[in-house]
Amino acid sequence: MSEPENGGGQDPNRRDFIYIAAGAGAAGAAAMVAVPLIGQMNPAADTLALASIEYDLSKVEEGMQAVVKWRGKPLFVRYRTKKEIADAKAVDVKSLRDPQTDAERVKAGHEQYLVLIGVCTHLGCVPNFGTGEYGGWFCPCHGSEYDTSGRIRQGPAPKNLEVPEYSFLSDTKIKVG
Repeated sequence: MSEPENGGGQDPNRRDFIYIAAGAGAAGAAAMVAVPLIGQMNPAADTLALASIEYDLSKVEEGMQAVVKWRGKPLFVRYRTKKEIADAKAVDVKSLRDPQTDAERVKAGHEQYLVLIGVCTHLGCVPNFGTGEYGGWFCPCHGSEYDTSGRIRQGPAPKNLEVPEYSFLSDTKIKVG
């Protein structure tokens, strides 16, 4: 009997199938390992629950400010007076370190409400309201002063107080985040 010409009696189609099956098995095993590893990097359910909050603005009277905890940070919800709004609009934007108009920092039709993340942009301190020269917030740690729109006016802070993403659900209710 003569020996087959393909060198040892193995069918080349069978060898290709074994390679493809082994590769598919390895890809499947890699996916089985990767899915839980990537899944564990997602935020936990308790973190997602804090990702957005709703706040009733009727709790804040004109000229007052409420501080709400959001994502582990203080959130300032301020009901500004007509004078505070006028002072904020009267500022020459070109003179600001981080130029933004008051209209860019509030929602149209709801200019009386200012929503800010209450963390100083210098070193992360929490500024106090009403003690600064500009009628806004003052950071006692290093002397940064913000105006009635939360814009940096004086001191070492490089940027304005951050305005988070928020929307009005009604005239008296906002959703932050």
